[in-house]
Amino acid sequence: MDVSVAHSALVASVAAGVPVLLWGSPGTGKTSVVRALGESFGWPVEVVVGSIREPTDFAGLPVVVGGDVRLAAPVWARRLADAGEGLLFLDELTTAPPAVQAAMLRIVLERVVGDLELPPGVRVVAAANPPEQAADGWDLAPPLANRLVHLDWPVDAKAVANGLAVGFPKPEPLNYQGPDPARLVTSRAAVAAFLKVRPALVLQVPTVAAKAGKGWPSPRSWETVAVLLATCDTIGANEDVRAALVTGAVGEGPGIEFLSWLAHADLPDPEAVLADPDSFQLPERSDRAFAALTAVASVAITHGDAASWTAAWRVLAKATKAAPDVATLVAQSLAANRPRGAALPPEVLHLTPILKAAGLMPDGS
Repeated sequence: MDVSVAHSALVASVAAGVPVLLWGSPGTGKTSVVRALGESFGWPVEVVVGSIREPTDFAGLPVVVGGDVRLAAPVWARRLADAGEGLLFLDELTTAPPAVQAAMLRIVLERVVGDLELPPGVRVVAAANPPEQAADGWDLAPPLANRLVHLDWPVDAKAVANGLAVGFPKPEPLNYQGPDPARLVTSRAAVAAFLKVRPALVLQVPTVAAKAGKGWPSPRSWETVAVLLATCDTIGANEDVRAALVTGAVGEGPGIEFLSWLAHADLPDPEAVLADPDSFQLPERSDRAFAALTAVASVAITHGDAASWTAAWRVLAKATKAAPDVATLVAQSLAANRPRGAALPPEVLHLTPILKAAGLMPDGS
């Protein structure tokens, strides 16, 4: 992986709020780049090394307060909570023994340390050496690995040489930007359509230890893929960055298969469809039809206005005969999210059988 791609993928993960793990040999600058990233965001960075911590440093230390037992968070967690935003850097992750890795599970996924919930502005970044290169290394436990996006951190000899000769460049200030809500629902629809075609990839728990410690497909990691794709679309990340993030979340095989499907799906822009519903042509392939219709309905619901909602019904009416199953699903979603003052278009009459089958219209009407 190119250094610039790895750096952009790291930035996208942090912007998306997705925990990310940098894999690389000792001395490759992982810690330095995370500190520089925090500086570019203007955030504090708290470095926590698992090998010198106890499980209570993450699960909380039991203390008695007023007759109740509470799980007190350590000082580094309280500093992040007081700051409201920042990077929690879990360094040397593969030196953490299994009991400590288990204690990290909740903080990586939910940002909870003991009884303290960290603010949404706190992001989690980790770094690790391969177990065979780490001091007293341990394989990463599958539950922890599945909560992270895995990025291989490369070494660029030219960049190192230039940095040693004239100084390493300081990071430019970054504009933090999470995924756009409309792009997020579109990405979720695309992932859902792919999993309808490849249901075997919804969950594949690795049986080999080496693969279990990296990204693998699960409902959680596919949700992560949707968030990362939406973030990439929002910040304008290139295809190489998207590929690194997708394969880092669900593994190389499933990730490449999904990216190939996505590249050939040629899905319409739901915003453009809502702006001109009469021009919409339902894709012939059932997976593409599912992705297109669910994306249009989700974006209309996200907008929350009568015009978008009515336009979505007009799109749905054009799909009634060709994709009745998808039309029923989308009709239920639209009906449950009707904006105030929204009127059904005349085309909805074509949906009468669908609405009745979905229980949205009495049989006598």
